[in-house]
Amino acid sequence: MPETLVGNRKQRLRDRYEALLLDLDGTLYRGDAVIEGAPAALAPDETAQRLMYVTNNASRSPKTVAAHLSELGFRASTDEVVTSAQAAARLLAEQLEPGADVLIVGTDDLAAEVTAVGLRPIRRFDKTAPAAVVQGHSPQTCWADLAEAAYALRAGALWVAANTDKTLPNERGLAPGNGSMVAALRTASDREPIVAGKPYAPLLEDALVRAGTRSALVVGDRLDTDIEGANTVGLESLLVLTGVSTLDELKDAADEFIPTYVADSLDALNYPPVPAESDTDPSDLAADLADRLRRNPGRAVTVRASAAEIR
Repeated sequence: MPETLVGNRKQRLRDRYEALLLDLDGTLYRGDAVIEGAPAALAPDETAQRLMYVTNNASRSPKTVAAHLSELGFRASTDEVVTSAQAAARLLAEQLEPGADVLIVGTDDLAAEVTAVGLRPIRRFDKTAPAAVVQGHSPQTCWADLAEAAYALRAGALWVAANTDKTLPNERGLAPGNGSMVAALRTASDREPIVAGKPYAPLLEDALVRAGTRSALVVGDRLDTDIEGANTVGLESLLVLTGVSTLDELKDAADEFIPTYVADSLDALNYPPVPAESDTDPSDLAADLADRLRRNPGRAVTVRASAAEIR
């Protein structure tokens, strides 16, 4: 990295914001494997950005997620972790009477979030259908779980899905995500769920409340969750090419999938972004961005003008 960039800390991308809303899977780690350089890129210094760890994965508690992040070298506390399970539980509590039965399709940690908002988690029911079904990722979800949920949905239960990610990045590649299981239940029930996670607003809005500011940058690896979610709630975003989405996907992407910045890694947060170019041909966007990333190693490339540039 050129010495002039290293020394000019006030121009860093991260310093344009009061908070960073960080995706986890594919952005900070893949399964149990940390993404190289990610902890160092987010290492604490004298800046005051609030780091919020915002995950669509509803399978683990905030405490467990924070412990995992700490083991991988990230600075993380339970209060800095915001999960789609928490957002889903909040949506349920807003629409159901206290103590209502909620059928859980997911982990015990998802059930614990339902309990925390004053509702009663169940796994099976007899005759009387539960008031709602909540569905989050679990590697142990089986046909019997989906069947129980289908019976409840056919009987009129409210349906909240923690997220609809089709795939889940891990150290081996892309595994089926919660969205794949939601698709099976959608087919079986002829119903559509209310979705708590990205790209829908509830999860990111919860993170903004926790951060105490709307001056935030969404950082993630997926156009269809992180970037679309940022655009949904009116935030700027950074797409990192360490997980699911690729530059080629930007070629024909609709406007809601276009990030503010794109970078090869998280370390681009610590350097000035490359300004937007007004003469870029949208049909050559992927090739143009690839070329600009090659010519500016380590830096984020601006895809479209940010608020800082407009000012």
